[in-house]
Amino acid sequence: MTRPVLIENARIVDPASDTDHRGGVLVENGIVSDIAAGGPVGVPDGAEVIDAGGQMLAPGLIDMRVFVGEPGKEYRETLASAGAAAVAGGVTSFVMMPDTTPTVDDGALVDFLIRRAEAQSAARILPAAAITRGLEGKEITEFGLLKEAGAVCLTDGGHSIQSSALLRSAMSYAANFGMTIVHQAADAGLVGEGVMNEGLFATVLGLKGFPREAETIPLARDLQLAALTGVRYHAAQISTAGSVDLVKAAKSGNRNVTAGVSINNLCLNENDIGRYRTFFKLNPPLRSEDDRQAVIDGLRTGVIDTIHSDHDPQDSEVKRQPFAEASYGAIGLETLLAAALRLVHSGDVNLMTILRAMTQRPAQILGLPTGRIARGAPADLILADVDYPWQVTETAIRSKSRNTSFEGARMQGKVMRTIVGGETVFQHSD
Repeated sequence: MTRPVLIENARIVDPASDTDHRGGVLVENGIVSDIAAGGPVGVPDGAEVIDAGGQMLAPGLIDMRVFVGEPGKEYRETLASAGAAAVAGGVTSFVMMPDTTPTVDDGALVDFLIRRAEAQSAARILPAAAITRGLEGKEITEFGLLKEAGAVCLTDGGHSIQSSALLRSAMSYAANFGMTIVHQAADAGLVGEGVMNEGLFATVLGLKGFPREAETIPLARDLQLAALTGVRYHAAQISTAGSVDLVKAAKSGNRNVTAGVSINNLCLNENDIGRYRTFFKLNPPLRSEDDRQAVIDGLRTGVIDTIHSDHDPQDSEVKRQPFAEASYGAIGLETLLAAALRLVHSGDVNLMTILRAMTQRPAQILGLPTGRIARGAPADLILADVDYPWQVTETAIRSKSRNTSFEGARMQGKVMRTIVGGETVFQHSD
């Protein structure tokens, strides 16, 4: 039993009900018990009263793509440090990729991670299970046992399955269990030794690029197999104009298709790499400005359903390398909302659409009870000042790794309080 909490004088923005109004919310026993425009009445004695001061009260963010070092590489990130970084960025739940040591391809490990996360993490951690054993793309895992253990979806994380026959079998198997396949489309042969987007800028830098077709060709295959098998399919992260067109066409005939985009591909382009800045070496790579505008338009029009951080902590040793040899990945949990708000402040995408892609839509895709402000829903909430100016600094990062693509960036909009299950787990202090 937790102390009742009254949040008053808030701007309540809830994409699930498409509401944006002033009011208050009452939380009891970790559940939203009342919502009122003028503020709830009959507030229990002893309730904690939080004056929002007109700040935005929204559902806690749900990040569908987060890599964590634990188990096996705790020096990169632990469940505890990932949870601390998440709640500081307003992320109350995140899907943990199975790219660990050992791989999350066994029900016992899923169960272990759920229990350990409950004890260690301030955020809710939702383990995803591997589609193939060891992420090797050769043999599919026991989907039924993984679902029973608590896996929220099936994915090979940063790996892409090359065999169409194996992927078809996996999709058919997943459809039988009602599980969502989340897959990153990448043709290994076309990627080759590429390290960034293929084009003039790669040529100028003297780096090998990989073409957009390395994404669009396997994505077209995936979408056809998804239609064939009837599986719920989520394109993990798309980054090109061609991919947006493919998903748009597929959605016209298949309601089970959804797609996500990394905040990096929404806010940055290949020019940000500058003089071989390895924090911008990402997978998928930062694309051209035309591609960036295409994915923004895809988000605005509903072709793209979700925005995620693609949080991928890497230690300094693997980033302090020549660009071609450096590891892929950047952290992003703490900057996810602030970076997304750039699109709101620039007028590219409205606030409701941005929030929907990080709350309601991920919850719908994964079948979660969170991602909304409604009576009876879990009280996973954030208070944010959408105009608060701040700068990303290395010393303030809570993640164990420091490889952010937004180092030194000036942001507008910050999470002031994060509530998980009715309890404040983060509060901003100047």
